[in-house]
Amino acid sequence: MNTAGLDVFFLTMGAAMVLAMHAGFAFLEAGTVRKKNQVNALIRVLSDFGFSTVAYFFLGFCVAYGITFFAPVSEIALIGGKANGYEMVHFFFLLTFAAAIPAIISGGITERVRFWPNVLATVILVGLVYPFYEGMIWGDNFGYQAWLEASFGAAFHDFAGSVVVHGMGGFLALGAVVMLGARKGRYSGGRVNAILPSNIPFLALGSWILCVGWFGFNVMSAGNAEGASGLVAMNSLLAMVGGLLAALVAGRNDPGFVHNGALAGLVAICAGSDLVHPLGALVIGGIAGAGFVFGFQFVQNRLKIDDVLGVIPLHGGAGIWGGVAAGIFGSTALGGAGGVTFMSQLVGTLTGLAIAVAGGFLVYGAIKATVGIRLSEEDEYQGADLAIHKVSSNPELDMAGH
Repeated sequence: MNTAGLDVFFLTMGAAMVLAMHAGFAFLEAGTVRKKNQVNALIRVLSDFGFSTVAYFFLGFCVAYGITFFAPVSEIALIGGKANGYEMVHFFFLLTFAAAIPAIISGGITERVRFWPNVLATVILVGLVYPFYEGMIWGDNFGYQAWLEASFGAAFHDFAGSVVVHGMGGFLALGAVVMLGARKGRYSGGRVNAILPSNIPFLALGSWILCVGWFGFNVMSAGNAEGASGLVAMNSLLAMVGGLLAALVAGRNDPGFVHNGALAGLVAICAGSDLVHPLGALVIGGIAGAGFVFGFQFVQNRLKIDDVLGVIPLHGGAGIWGGVAAGIFGSTALGGAGGVTFMSQLVGTLTGLAIAVAGGFLVYGAIKATVGIRLSEEDEYQGADLAIHKVSSNPELDMAGH
């Protein structure tokens, strides 16, 4: 049997499932923003994927893994000694992870960010900042993992990217959101003014698409068919359910919290999905779901940071929790498979947090200082759909005067 061909097919299906998750990001954002910004949300998520592909192909994949594709097809089909062009589909799979970074950030900065300066940020983040940390953890760059193992007894374990992808995306968004400032009218007179979502069914659809695609995100992170594990699938399921149920209770039946609570559970289980016990996964997801509710309220109402979709607590907070939780629930004392230590998970997680926070403030701060990143007050009032794309989400109805 040609196992190389099977692995290529396996990873292609995983890449396709994660690619579909970007539709989830798009509809989650389109349903949460006001109607005058729906088109812009959809276009930015799609175009960010395109620019991410170019940046990761020419730069990011090489930064993380030292692999380029600037050779004849006969050579690149056998990169790494793997047949059937395995590394090419491996690139596709990991690209879908890399492109999640701007898709995550998009939810925090939506409704007031300029289009092309945001494209510039996407290229820098996907080409340099994200693969820098990705390479440290998944590419064994700089001897970082060896140092952790020598110092704390194990390398940093992040099976499917709680910290590498989600923690990074969420805390890169912190710098972006702070540099942009709040939407007009969000905070005034010492009060927090609600800005209501435009379409709850779109929001729910986005969450469902993400939930389904996430099983490609997690299970296919094994990288080959032989390494696929039913434990990863079950843990992902239980963490998702734990997150949505905890958010349902903590959020008092609020649909936004429920649908995002499921995602918080999935974010948190990524790191340890291959080694924690299913009961541990349920607890990890539950803590993440409740944590998202309280984290969202804290960021929005206490810190007065206008993170529109709550990506800082959802991806950042739940991602950091997932990295640390793998070191707790992955231990054999709690029924896990072992091979992890709490200190290694803590240090590896805090390293990712530090790189993300510094990277977000540096990149968006530099762009703000040079070309500017925020829409004019007039364009923000009009809405990004008409200001940037010259069309609304319902042009026929608008033309008819409805």
